[in-house]
Amino acid sequence: MNVPVFLEFVEIKTKLASLFPFVLGTLFTLYHFGSINALNTILFFIAMVVFDMATTAINNTMDYVKAKNLVYRDEENILGKAGISVKQAATIIVSMIAFAALLGLILAARTNLLLLVIGALCFAIGILYTFGPFPISRMPLGEVASGLTMGFGIFFIAVFVNVPAGTLASLLLKWPNFTLAGNIANLLVILLQSAPLVFTIANIMLANNICDHETDISNHRYTLTFYIGKPVAVRLYAWLYYGAFAATTISVLFGIYPVWMLFIWAIFPIIQRNINRFKAKQDKATTFNLAIKNLILYHGLEIILLIVSLILK
Repeated sequence: MNVPVFLEFVEIKTKLASLFPFVLGTLFTLYHFGSINALNTILFFIAMVVFDMATTAINNTMDYVKAKNLVYRDEENILGKAGISVKQAATIIVSMIAFAALLGLILAARTNLLLLVIGALCFAIGILYTFGPFPISRMPLGEVASGLTMGFGIFFIAVFVNVPAGTLASLLLKWPNFTLAGNIANLLVILLQSAPLVFTIANIMLANNICDHETDISNHRYTLTFYIGKPVAVRLYAWLYYGAFAATTISVLFGIYPVWMLFIWAIFPIIQRNINRFKAKQDKATTFNLAIKNLILYHGLEIILLIVSLILK
């Protein structure tokens, strides 16, 4: 397998969905908590990207194995197009997961045992997303799982590995007893700050499932769109973006974010225009990428505003 094929196999171009929570989590840690641990940040970044690539590779492999539509399997799926064997794909996937897990163990040793629990949960969700007899992606839970795992999970860990022990939560084990402690106020702050990420990342999966609705049914994939119907799914797509703007505004009103963050509303007309375009036509080739553009636009401006806030602070 050459490099271009590998990069298509792991869909490297889609990794922005995990990059934004990482960057925003790190910047927010600097702004709100005034803390940073460079080595932990680098280790987490590498582990995050490698595991994200592994989950995408699992997704492509399982889609190939379980495909009922032979045209899709042989002409559209990367394994069929590039002639990658399932055994070769499995070897690459296991290697990436093992490497990411090793980095996770090192991070847990450098921070707190709780990170091991959180990391194991994220690994389980990522692997079971498309693997196993009842993969999450083939159920009406895909949007929730991707939004929470990447939007909240990555943001939370990016903060967790950079702040002093106990700032968010900690797990202490002294056999046979264990103690779980945490700061509810700080955890609620993290939940609110990650909400726009949860919504925009979930919308990428939702837009994908809306566009692939008929193909998914032919491949026996019954996603959220199948259960609530395309008209409701398209309305949900719009309301998730409105929820992102609402969460950022609430953060400013509570004094968590500086007033400069309200400039996020400057891009609302563009987001609304993209929403209207998607409402008019749900097509994988022409309008699906609007969800990715909206994510880049919203969180790109959010990053700029946070950097400005750090400078002014």
